[in-house]
Amino acid sequence: MEKQGKVKFINGPVVEAEGMTGYIMRELVYVGEMKLVGEIIELDGDTATIQVYEETGGMKPGEPVFSTGYPLSVQLGPGIIGNIFDGIQRPLPFLEEKNGPFIARGAKVDSLNPEKEWDLEIKVAQGDYLKAGQIVAEVEETSVITHKIMVPPGKKGEVIEVVPDGRYTIDQVIVRLKDEENEYEIKLYQEWPIRSPRPYAERLALTEPLLTGQRVLDTFFPIAKGGTAAIPGGFGAGKTMTQHQLAKWSDADLIIYIGCGERGNEMTDVLEEFPELTDPATGKSMMERTVLIANTSNMPVSAREASIYTGITLAEYYRDMGYNVAIMADSTSRWAEALREISGRLEEMPAEEGFPAYLPTRLAEFYERAGLVKTLAQESEGSISLIGAVSPPGADFSEPVTQNTKRFVRCFWALDKSLAASRHFPAVNWLDSYSEYLAELAPWFKEQVNEDWIELRSRAMALLKEESRLQDIVKLVGEDVLPDNQRLILEIARLIKIGFLQQNAFDDIDRYSNIEKQYWIMHVIFYLYDQALPLVKKNVPISKVKNNELFSKLMRLKNTVANDDIVQIKDFKNEIDKFYQELADNYKN
Repeated sequence: MEKQGKVKFINGPVVEAEGMTGYIMRELVYVGEMKLVGEIIELDGDTATIQVYEETGGMKPGEPVFSTGYPLSVQLGPGIIGNIFDGIQRPLPFLEEKNGPFIARGAKVDSLNPEKEWDLEIKVAQGDYLKAGQIVAEVEETSVITHKIMVPPGKKGEVIEVVPDGRYTIDQVIVRLKDEENEYEIKLYQEWPIRSPRPYAERLALTEPLLTGQRVLDTFFPIAKGGTAAIPGGFGAGKTMTQHQLAKWSDADLIIYIGCGERGNEMTDVLEEFPELTDPATGKSMMERTVLIANTSNMPVSAREASIYTGITLAEYYRDMGYNVAIMADSTSRWAEALREISGRLEEMPAEEGFPAYLPTRLAEFYERAGLVKTLAQESEGSISLIGAVSPPGADFSEPVTQNTKRFVRCFWALDKSLAASRHFPAVNWLDSYSEYLAELAPWFKEQVNEDWIELRSRAMALLKEESRLQDIVKLVGEDVLPDNQRLILEIARLIKIGFLQQNAFDDIDRYSNIEKQYWIMHVIFYLYDQALPLVKKNVPISKVKNNELFSKLMRLKNTVANDDIVQIKDFKNEIDKFYQELADNYKN
């Protein structure tokens, strides 16, 4: 570590240094006598502007700046899953063990445990020719995730030396490669700069949904594996709770949860809940497929900006192994506020509401790193699905972060404060939300669920829009003046809203609905509507058509019928047939 530059001026997390000839843009540096982690964000001659990711209080002009010669990077290897890191990939459990419950400034700790030995299974032999991205060995990282040691991007060659199967630490060389000019050592880990997307062979079309078990999302506004989504909502609308549900139940192989600028108690909830939760896909603990990145509101604001890139780089690494990864970023608004603060310290010309003019570019760069790809060695496919929460002040969706996010995501799950206040969760407003993946995912739903899935969803959306229009009339003149066919629409819409869209995260049955159960509940609701409507048109009073016991039982199907007992929902059609047939016979006579 070479000492060259000196601190010239300190402005919060932004430090100006002189004597910086030979340094490079985005270089990782250590600032001051305490060697605080920093990153060069601007170079002008021998003067550099450094963004420091720790508190700079007490630092004085003249203190040294230490060069590293490489960009801000993360360590990628076994030991990531089940861990909790801060925004620059320092493992918080090890920091606590070393320094106590408060993170000491300048604290240094390895991102991955250098002493732990891993059981390694070698997949190559001497004489094999390997290219970038090919798998050289495998490690059982957890009981559900096999960690694949890959040839790092940019390296290739013939295997000239390989170790036997056995137990190794991450620093030991397991394979040596030689090409025409160079020799390369491959260890259990590699490093990668967080601001550079990892390469892949080919980006693929999105054809399969990321199933979340949340009916309003899977049926009404589905997201594709490799897709992007935003969850905007005001304070108390349920953004964090919705992201917790997605992290718990989505059918991704791996979850990376980034707590970016949110309150510490929300991360505490994740830490306490996830080890106790059973993954419905594997029957194992949720932490065996989860990585947590915590940069909460009481941590340095500048590190928020890095935490987003740390999370997406970890996701790309596991994507390159052929896994489907889902990222929950909570929240991108706090990340944007960090950009605004740094921009203000740099005295840059502000754009709308004080945010930097490059905010749309940064958002685009982030969301563009999602996608379904063919891996670099073309041995498998992997995906990153990116779901970012947005926290518009006062639930004003016209503010810059929300509006710019809408430009780059294809799913918009708008949360409604009035729904949350009425205890309707997930509080996704079905009139303000949308998904642009419907056309791509329709063939999958038709093949895997049912031929009439698109038609059923379209009918439900049309009915809810009609119900919204009718509610405006009801507010003016009351429901009694509506004709019975329109009053039936109100009743069916209530069935959809309470019996389908509303979901109880604390109910053992209702907290997760598989896609087959979702389809059949909606199918039965419209089966009832199709049986009731002809009777209403024949002037049978709505009070007779609406059987409270029948409607109430249908409304409770979601939390009385388990996912593996769909036949009960199908059989409910017989009760509907019996009731309306008797009603028709009575009025015929």
